[in-house]
Amino acid sequence: MSLSPARGVGIALGTLAILAVGVYAPAMLLGPLPDVEIRTAPSQPALPETTPVALLDAGASAVALVADDGQAELVATSGDEGAAPIGGAAKLVTVLATLDALPIEEGERGPAIRIGPEDYTDYLRYSAEGSRALAVSPGETWSQRDVVRAVLLASSNNHADTLARWAFGNLDNYVTEANAWLEEQGFETLRVADATGLSGDNVGSAAELTRLAALTLAQPTLGPLLSGDGASTTTDRRVPDVVAHLGGEGIRSISRSYTDQALLSFVFTSELDGETSRRMVGAMTGVDSYETLDPAVLAAVEGMRAASTPIEVIAQGASYGEAVAAWGDRADLVAVAGRTDAAWGAVPESASVEVTPFATAPAGREVGSVTVRIGDRDLSSVLELDEPISDPGPLWRLLNPGVIVGAFLAD
Repeated sequence: MSLSPARGVGIALGTLAILAVGVYAPAMLLGPLPDVEIRTAPSQPALPETTPVALLDAGASAVALVADDGQAELVATSGDEGAAPIGGAAKLVTVLATLDALPIEEGERGPAIRIGPEDYTDYLRYSAEGSRALAVSPGETWSQRDVVRAVLLASSNNHADTLARWAFGNLDNYVTEANAWLEEQGFETLRVADATGLSGDNVGSAAELTRLAALTLAQPTLGPLLSGDGASTTTDRRVPDVVAHLGGEGIRSISRSYTDQALLSFVFTSELDGETSRRMVGAMTGVDSYETLDPAVLAAVEGMRAASTPIEVIAQGASYGEAVAAWGDRADLVAVAGRTDAAWGAVPESASVEVTPFATAPAGREVGSVTVRIGDRDLSSVLELDEPISDPGPLWRLLNPGVIVGAFLAD
């Protein structure tokens, strides 16, 4: 018995239909779903406003934080950022370079330094010029620690020369060795031409002076002298603290001088109150008067204290975007934890969202992270879904073959 053409076509179509149902339905029901679309929130949580630390436009100024390792972390600068005369701040190089070559053991006074004719002549010359000088007499001896105290606290020019000659043989050798020390420490603009700072060829940037200040505070002999932990004893010579200035405002002067080339040069430090106490250092050079300098220093310190107050950079529970599925499900991407940090004058940047691709996930699933950069620091929090993204079910799958096939090909 032969089949009619019509019956043959019917059987063929029926066979194709059975095959289509047998293949199509499982493919659609078991095929992969497309990943959700991630949409960054058009209006992310408002970032707090921060105020940059105010500094003088005239001359050169810089402020920095003292890090745990004793290094200066620059916060703000203003004015001339190149090398300019630094005045008496050059004496900080004198004591640091000397103590690096000939350190004083903790609790010791160091070797005795005999005052010779050249040292006495220096005292007479500087006194006649009206430059800072501390009295010495030929033949007397000073301990190394006392000479260092005279250079650091009294800003004594004759003691700076005495210390440099004693440590390096003569002043020319000192200049060579001190500049080599500065290069070893990574200073690019700081260079010295003498031990006193009276020459206009002692130059550096305000930013690098903050580094020099941080090194001074970290030095085992100098730090205690400036903090008061190195109190004078009955065996110490009397050395006046002539660099002290604005002490009643919580400011410790590290160097204070006036020269024709550098004008007023002021290097200082202050403790910043906050959740965790931090220390700042600052430097200002090329300032024409104390009427200009003092308000500027106080404003810089106050600005640093304000900048040290932690601000909320990432808000816990805030939405930083949404996940949207092709079948209509959606969920917010919310921050699991809040993040706060001190701005230090920096402005938080817009949030950056990263999400690992997924198609379905329950509510509370950690799916990515949000990061906000503030200054040179990145703050991050995990992101989770506030609602589930569920499987759309068989009917949607069967009615959207193009989406399923596209997901299959992409997978």
